[in-house]
Amino acid sequence: MRSLRAAMAGACTPLLALGFMAVAAPVAHAEPCDSGLLGSGSGSGLLGSGSFGTGSSGPRTGSSGSGSGGAAPEGPQGPLPALGSGATRTVAWVTGPRSPNRTYDRFSVSGTDLGIMWDNGAEGDDRRILMAFGDTFGNCSLPDQQWRHNILMRTADDDLSDGIDVPDPVPGDPRAGSPVSPAAPALSRELVGSLGVDGVEITVIPTAGIAVDGVQYVNFMSVRSWGDHGEWWTNASMIASSRDNGETWQLDPATARINLPLDVPAVQQLSTGNENFQQHAYVRHEGYVYDFGTPQGRFGPAFVSRVPETALLDLVAYEYWSGDGWIPGDAAAAAPVVPPAVGEMSVQLLGDEFVMLYGNEERGTIEMRTSPRPEGPWSEPRVLVTHRQIGGLYAPFIHPWSTESDLYFTASRWSDYNVMLLHTTLS
Repeated sequence: MRSLRAAMAGACTPLLALGFMAVAAPVAHAEPCDSGLLGSGSGSGLLGSGSFGTGSSGPRTGSSGSGSGGAAPEGPQGPLPALGSGATRTVAWVTGPRSPNRTYDRFSVSGTDLGIMWDNGAEGDDRRILMAFGDTFGNCSLPDQQWRHNILMRTADDDLSDGIDVPDPVPGDPRAGSPVSPAAPALSRELVGSLGVDGVEITVIPTAGIAVDGVQYVNFMSVRSWGDHGEWWTNASMIASSRDNGETWQLDPATARINLPLDVPAVQQLSTGNENFQQHAYVRHEGYVYDFGTPQGRFGPAFVSRVPETALLDLVAYEYWSGDGWIPGDAAAAAPVVPPAVGEMSVQLLGDEFVMLYGNEERGTIEMRTSPRPEGPWSEPRVLVTHRQIGGLYAPFIHPWSTESDLYFTASRWSDYNVMLLHTTLS
C-alpha cells in the first residue's frame, strides 16, 4: 500500500489516493433527475457507463454520460408533504426549485441531500450556520446534470418557524449563501472532489461538521460502491478543514480512518476499530469534541470517542468509550452506546441534555434519544416520524439553534431528492 501523503491536499481533488483496488459491490440503480425511476431500487442508469445507487444517502451517479433523455431540467421535486396531527410537523423545503430558497435558480441545485448543520463559532454579524450537502444535481437536461459530490450553504436566519433562509451567493464572499466562482456565480462549487469511479471511489460525502477556534472541520467518507436498502461500502473517512468559513477546504491525510481489516501497531490509520467510525457526528462539551461513529451503511450500532478540542486532527489523541471508561488510542476498544440500526445521525446539547437523532432503516423511522452524558446511558428511542407518514425520509440533522422546547432538524426525502426542515416539540 502506498503512503497516504498523496491523498487530497485541496478542494476538488479526489479524497481517495490509496494504492489498492477495492472489491466492487453490487449496485442498485435509480435516476435522480427522472421521477419515473426515483426510489425504485432497480432498473438501469441513464448516464452511459454511469450508475445510481439507492442504498446511499440518496441517488448517485458513476460518471458523466448522455444525460437523462428529456428529463425536466428542474428535477422531480413535489410539494412539501404534511405529517398531520402530532408533535412533529414539516416546516418548509430547504432546497430544490419548490423551496423558498429557489435553489435551482440561485445555486443550480435541483436535487441534493443531507444538510448537516453546525454553528461556525463566529461573533456578531459573522455568525452563521453552515450546511453541508451530499451529491448535488443541477440542470437535469445537461449531459453531466451538473453533478457535484458535495456543496455548502450558509445562513444567519434565526427565525426557523417559516424555514431556513439562505442569502444569495457572492463569489469570494465567505459570509454569502454558498461558495461560487466568478465564472459561474449561480452554481454552488464542489468542496471536495472524487474519482467518480464505481468500485474504486464513486463519491465523497460529508457526514459531520464542527467549528473550533474559528476553524471549520468536516468529516467526509469516501464511498467505494452503493448497495441496496441502506448498504454501501467505504474506503475511509477523513477530516477536511477550512479557515475561510467554508470557501476552501484542505483534507488532512493523517486523519484517514481506513476501512480495512488491518491492525498495524503504531499506525492509527490502519487500526482495527476504524471500521466503526466511517460516518460521524460531532458535539463539543467540556473542552472535548465528542466524535460519534457508525460503520458503513445504516445497519450498525453507534460508538463514541472524544478528543481535546485542540487535537481534533490527531488520531493518537482520541479516547474511546469501552462501556466502563475511556481507553486512549485504541479504536477497537469502543463499545456500542446505541444498538443497531443507526443510520445518518446528529447530536446536540440542548439545555442540560444531549439529544441524538438518526434514521432506523429496519423500522422505517426517524428516532430520538436523550442522555445526560455523550457516552450515555441513552434513553429508549422516541419515534418522531414513520415511513407511513413520509415514505423515504432519512438523514435527520439537528439545527444547532434549537432550544430545549423546540427541536428543528433537516431530513431528506428520496422521492424528491431534496432537504426539508421539520420541527418537533420536546417535553
